[in-house]
Amino acid sequence: MQKIGPEIDVFSTSPQSIAVDRESYLESVISVARWSEECGCKGILVYTDNGLVDPWLVAQVILQHTSSLCPLVAVQPAYMHPYAVAKMVSSFAHFYQRRLFLNLVAGGFTNDLIALNDTTPHDKRYSRLVEYTTIIKELLRSPNPVTFHGEFFTVDKLKMTPPLPGELMPGILVSGSSDAGLAAARALGATAIMYPKPAKEYEDGGLRVASDAGVRVGIVARSSEDEAWAVAHERFPEDRKGQIAHKLAMKVSDSSWHKQLSDLADEALSEKTPYWLFPFQNYKTFCPYLVGSYETVARELARYMAVGCRTFILDIPPNREELEHISTVFAQAQKQAVQLD
Repeated sequence: MQKIGPEIDVFSTSPQSIAVDRESYLESVISVARWSEECGCKGILVYTDNGLVDPWLVAQVILQHTSSLCPLVAVQPAYMHPYAVAKMVSSFAHFYQRRLFLNLVAGGFTNDLIALNDTTPHDKRYSRLVEYTTIIKELLRSPNPVTFHGEFFTVDKLKMTPPLPGELMPGILVSGSSDAGLAAARALGATAIMYPKPAKEYEDGGLRVASDAGVRVGIVARSSEDEAWAVAHERFPEDRKGQIAHKLAMKVSDSSWHKQLSDLADEALSEKTPYWLFPFQNYKTFCPYLVGSYETVARELARYMAVGCRTFILDIPPNREELEHISTVFAQAQKQAVQLD
C-alpha cells in the first residue's frame, strides 16, 4: 500500500480469535500481519473483547513476525490498570525496539461491562478514559515519578521501568463517535476514530470532523463496478441469523456509533452510493464498507481526506490480493484528495 502523503496513516486489522479455528488462528494472525506490512500499512489493529484472546499476546506475535508494522492494541480500562498498560508498552520497546499504537475504547456492550461489574455510565466512561490515558502517557514520557489524583485513578510517585525511548512513544487513538468520545480525544490530543457516515454528510460543514480524525471502514474495489459488487455480495451474503444477532446486539449496546449506523442502513439502501452497510446489518462486521470501481471508491476516500480524516483503519483483509486492490484505491485517492483541497 502506497503512503498517502506524509499525514495519512493506514492500518489493517488482525483476525479475531472467535472467528478462526484454534488450530489455524496463530498462522492467520501472522499471515495478515505480513500481508499488511508488505502492502505498506502503518500498523494493524488488534481487538479487545470479553470473548477474545488477550490483545497484548497477539501484538507480541505480530512483532515477532514482522519488521516494521506497528500493532494498534485496543485498550479497555476495565481490563487492566494504566500502569500495566504503560509497562507493556515499555517492555515491548525494550524487547523489540518497536513502536506501538494504543486504541483506547470505553466499552459499548453493556452485558460485557455488567459481567465485569462495571456500571459506569456511557459519558463517565470517557471521563475515566481521559484520566486513564493521561496516567499512561505521563508514565511513559516522564523521567520522574508520577503522581496523579483523579476521580477514577490515583497514583503516587509511580515510576516506569524500563524507561521508554522518546521516539517510541505510542500513538494514541480514541474510538468513539459520540460527543463524549470526541471530547476525550481532544482532551488527550489523540486521533478520534469514527465509524463514518457517507462522506457527503461531512462536506460543507454538514457534520463536524475532529482536527485529527480517522475512520474505520472496509473496502471492496475492482476495475469495474459490477465486479466489485459481485465480490462484495459473494463475501457478505444475506444471513438471517446474523440479522437477528445484529438486532440483539443493538439492545445490549449503548454506543452511539452502533445506533447511528443502524439508522443509516435503510437510508443507504435507497441511494446508488459506494457506502454499504449490508455486512453491518448481517453482523459480519462493525464498520461500513465502500464498494465500487477503483475510481468510485478512491473518490469517496478522497472526500474523507478533504474534510480532515488522516487515519484509516481497514476491516480484516480476507487475503493479500484484497490489500493489493486497496493499495490501488489509495494511490488514486491521494491524487484526487490533492485536487479537492
